[in-house]
Amino acid sequence: MIADVHGNAPAFAAVLEQIEREQPDLIVSCGDLTWGPLPEETYELARGLEARFVRGNADRTVLERVSETEREQWMQGHHSDEMREFLGGFEENVVVEVDGLGPVRFCHGSPRSDEECVTPETPDERVREFSAEVDERVIVTAHVHIQFDREVAGIRSLNAGSVGLPYEGRRGAYWALFGPDVELRRTEYDVDATVERVRASGQPDVEQIVEMMLVPPEPREVIDHAEKLVFAG
Repeated sequence: MIADVHGNAPAFAAVLEQIEREQPDLIVSCGDLTWGPLPEETYELARGLEARFVRGNADRTVLERVSETEREQWMQGHHSDEMREFLGGFEENVVVEVDGLGPVRFCHGSPRSDEECVTPETPDERVREFSAEVDERVIVTAHVHIQFDREVAGIRSLNAGSVGLPYEGRRGAYWALFGPDVELRRTEYDVDATVERVRASGQPDVEQIVEMMLVPPEPREVIDHAEKLVFAG
């Protein structure tokens, strides 16, 4: 399972190489795939995969053709009609029967919103709220770019982390293997070489992305911010 590639094609390629060695029955992507500095290269890696894709808030922004900021305008200009058609096939939620885990619901933010921030410290009450309308007791979210695996409010709440822009306090590409249990994984790749490609992409405000790639934010900072916001685009 992968999530939050955010247009980081080299990180994505490194993870796909490891996934190929594992030979899983299915790849599930939990959203925010191409929104980032190398969208075309990321799409080329993704389009041939045997996978099910969840739509993230950034994928939705592409489809809605939001272009209010310079960065959004650049991103829209780097998504062809073919790429939009691909993103348009993504699902809101995906439910998969996983050996050893039973039915697992994969989403981006939460089952009710692609912008809800679910963290390792999300209170029991909010977990009950966002899981009230679903039957699955294993719920996998993304969006906050932090790996975790916890039991809360009768739910096993999981996040595989971010492939392309992790907030783990250290470099790497983060993902997970499901079945019969869950293995949270980290893959190393050449971040410094990738930064040079990112800088050459022409994406506006690219130095903000570069800074987070070189010195990833610490989970504590991100968790505190996310729990204050609850919903974040």
